[in-house]
Amino acid sequence: MAEAQLFVSQDEFTCSVCLDTLTDPVTIPCGHNFCLKCLTNYWDQSQEFFCPQCRENFSTRPALRRNALLNEVIKKLKKTGLSSPLSKIYASPGDVECDACAGKKFRAVKSCLTCLASFCQPHLQPHYEIAAWKGHKLVGPDRNLKEKLCMKHQKSLEMFCRTDKTCICLMCGMTEHN
Repeated sequence: MAEAQLFVSQDEFTCSVCLDTLTDPVTIPCGHNFCLKCLTNYWDQSQEFFCPQCRENFSTRPALRRNALLNEVIKKLKKTGLSSPLSKIYASPGDVECDACAGKKFRAVKSCLTCLASFCQPHLQPHYEIAAWKGHKLVGPDRNLKEKLCMKHQKSLEMFCRTDKTCICLMCGMTEHN
């Protein structure tokens, strides 16, 4: 019988807490997967129990059981040459580092002018999935985010005032500038 081929991305087997291949994977009620150790440590440091990826809140701490099927799939993929994820590219000197990464920082792929932070691909994902963050203004990675904000209103500098020859935010444009 012919064997079917399955094309999967390494990112599908990456823990969004440690950003490494899942180890002792557990699946929580919202359906997301994490390393048992990562999720246990994450919840041990918090008073509330919510999914680190989608932020779904659980009234009580869910019981964690190893996902045996996912664990076997990861073992088989490792034997066939599962490599580190492409999104796991460490920041080099001169790169903008991810502000959300703990330990060794990954290279940022976007900066958020609302959060005033830069994010690698895995940490950027909530900006595409969580409704409250979808309206945030994302730009290319930028290490000088504070320079793009109005000091008075903490808003993005989006206009240029010809009279004062300076960049201003919309609030300044409505209140102080013609």
